[in-house]
Amino acid sequence: MTETLPVYRAEEFTVSHGVAEGDPVSFADELVIDDSYMLARAATRGELKLDRTEAAFRVAPGSALGGAGRTVHLDSCLTLMGSGGDTLEALILVEVEDGAAEGIYLLPLAPLSPEAEYRLVGIDRHAATRRFAEVACVAFARGTLMTMATGEQRPIEALKPGDRLLTRDDGARPLLWIGQRTLRARGDFAPVLIRKGALNNENDLVLSPDNRVFVWQRQDAIGAGRSELLVKARHLVNGETVVRVEGGFVDYFQLLFEQHQIIFAEGIAAESLLVDTRTREALPEEVREELMQGAPGHGARRHLGYAVAETLLSSPDAVELLRRAAAG
Repeated sequence: MTETLPVYRAEEFTVSHGVAEGDPVSFADELVIDDSYMLARAATRGELKLDRTEAAFRVAPGSALGGAGRTVHLDSCLTLMGSGGDTLEALILVEVEDGAAEGIYLLPLAPLSPEAEYRLVGIDRHAATRRFAEVACVAFARGTLMTMATGEQRPIEALKPGDRLLTRDDGARPLLWIGQRTLRARGDFAPVLIRKGALNNENDLVLSPDNRVFVWQRQDAIGAGRSELLVKARHLVNGETVVRVEGGFVDYFQLLFEQHQIIFAEGIAAESLLVDTRTREALPEEVREELMQGAPGHGARRHLGYAVAETLLSSPDAVELLRRAAAG
């Protein structure tokens, strides 16, 4: 499975004041608390494409950054403080070949402003994997109405393990685990709002950016070559009927079944949490063990062919095309 990360090269984020003045951001052992960093005026996020395997992350062929096949490690999670006192987090990724670092990248979890100073106030060598997992965990916001096996519409926060929800492929299935996290609605954690009716949804639907909604096309409106599609919410943002909601906090809930499922939220189909190399680290240890004893691979392949590339959704009216295609 390949994913694209929008990262900065280390040399684009350098120490403006402090012990290591002039040095680029680096891995944890070389960083100094209280040094101030600045993003270069001309800095642009490049695409680092990673292939996920059970053992590691590797640079994927065709990646704009890095060397294909090289291993990429999550080194640390940095906490940065802006001039206004607000904090944000950023992950350090290290590209390695034959035991030597070949590239260092910064993945901010909230937007950085060029030429603004950010003071390094925290370095956590253990949180990077978990925070990386949390970004990828698909989730729904508090208040989302989920369709139960009986047809009842129940708020997601009222669900508990063992409750049976309606699934597209397997009928009524029991919920294995429900997770909850309250996060700042900034950057990669800012939710996506799909307004009522945008995709034939009965009410507004608020979900995490990487959560995928399911669309069954009666006609191939976007050239996907198939009828069944899973589309990331972030790829549907058009500034009108589908928007990012920045500011404040968001309560996210993750729903996990024994296998990856397509379930129903606010009247439309969307995916449950898919456990893979990246997202596994966000689960409690006992849940991970239970999954390992149950369905190997967590049913990852059953919906593999449904994924839709962002390039097919570049049209400004992509959401309307999908709505019409689904309605016939």
